[in-house]
Amino acid sequence: MTLAAPRASERSVRPLIETHPIRHPDPQDADAMGRRAWWLIVLNVLIPGSAQVLAGSRRLGRFGLGATLFGWAVIIIAAGLALFSRQSVIWLVSGPLSWFVLTLVQVLLVGYLVLWIVLTLDTLRLLRVIKLPVITRWAAPIASVLVLALIGSGVVFAAGAVASGRGALGTVFGNSGPSLPPSDGYYNILLLGADSGDGRDSMRFDSISVVSVNATTGAMTITGIPREMPHPPFSEGSPMRALYPDGFESHSDKTCGWNPWMNQVRNAAEVCREDHGAGLYPDAALHGSAPGIEATKDAAEGVLGIEIPYYAFVDMNGFADLVDALGGVDITVTERLPKGGPPPGSGAHDVDDWAIGWIEPGEQHMDGDTAQWYARSRYTTSDYDRMKRQRQLQEAILAQFTPENVLANFGAVMDASTALASTDLPQDKLPEFFDLMMKAKAQPVTRIELTPENGIDEKDPDYELVREMVHDALHPPKKETPES
Repeated sequence: MTLAAPRASERSVRPLIETHPIRHPDPQDADAMGRRAWWLIVLNVLIPGSAQVLAGSRRLGRFGLGATLFGWAVIIIAAGLALFSRQSVIWLVSGPLSWFVLTLVQVLLVGYLVLWIVLTLDTLRLLRVIKLPVITRWAAPIASVLVLALIGSGVVFAAGAVASGRGALGTVFGNSGPSLPPSDGYYNILLLGADSGDGRDSMRFDSISVVSVNATTGAMTITGIPREMPHPPFSEGSPMRALYPDGFESHSDKTCGWNPWMNQVRNAAEVCREDHGAGLYPDAALHGSAPGIEATKDAAEGVLGIEIPYYAFVDMNGFADLVDALGGVDITVTERLPKGGPPPGSGAHDVDDWAIGWIEPGEQHMDGDTAQWYARSRYTTSDYDRMKRQRQLQEAILAQFTPENVLANFGAVMDASTALASTDLPQDKLPEFFDLMMKAKAQPVTRIELTPENGIDEKDPDYELVREMVHDALHPPKKETPES
């Protein structure tokens, strides 16, 4: 059998293919080899896989090029959702499927980075370094490796941020209460702040407030409850109400006693009980809470006259990390405040003997350490002033929670949040709450302080008056329109 001679068209194309300057360069032409090297490096950076399609293994190149185009498509779709359907993005990264979605994103990021390393090493092989001009022989591989290291570190950072987000969601929202609809048009959340460094068994809540978020408009009202508010009543149905039907009472005991104050409810419900409150609130741990917190919820409900299904605990020892992760906060300081406090049992009364620094009056951009002392400082001021400062910081932190700021510092924010907070907020509520928080940023925050200057007696509070104040703030009377 004789083979047919190549057709004229085939004979004319073959020399062009065999002399293609990218796939079949002339190794004797150093300048052409140099230009080819830079083209391959640029193509590997801009369109990974294309260098192999043109000059190397087409199978590897097609795989790399397909992965690149897939990645571009995912980025374009994600950007479109972020611009036109932000709620969908929030649902994907924080909703019920968040663990699967974030794990998939992390796997794809790491997998693509490994593929790109393989493509870069193969591209360096295709350069035929020994045939390049002397300068290009060194510059091309160095440039290729530097670009790979720069962009690769970005991919590693992104994968780490995704892992931090997944871990934070699992840690903070691992156990949660039941998902409930708003109560009387509001989501009410008990916000507790304390230092846990001395051990949870002795911890008392230094900051107690209730955040009420309008479920439609996002309008936010923060009610500050003095930590030493005496004899708080408990809500109907509370197991603590059966023990204290006339309001919370003090208890004297050499081993474990308490005052009749709001921040001492935890001692009576959990710390000083042999069963640590399990008999009072058997489902607390299952829902990511604790008997002392549930009892404090019931007291806050009795004081304010509203339902409070959720709580968020802020550990002040981790508070500074969150402020730093968000880039600091802007605060208007009205009085000079010391940092630090006298050593226990020292009897040092002169503030200059123990102050480790001062927070000066005026406009300040505070880092985490300064913000923490601004919230804590109490030795030259009153508890009521400290409550106001804590509310001021809450609003300042809310102002920093922009999508851009959170995404830019995602890993640090997630790591700080894991160490900072515990809550029984259900994870499936996060997309709705995030949307409400964005609405709240565009509106002024209403503040209610239960202090003497607002008519609340610090030694004998009128709880009927308190409940009336809260109701009027959350449900202001509608203005009557004049009849035409």
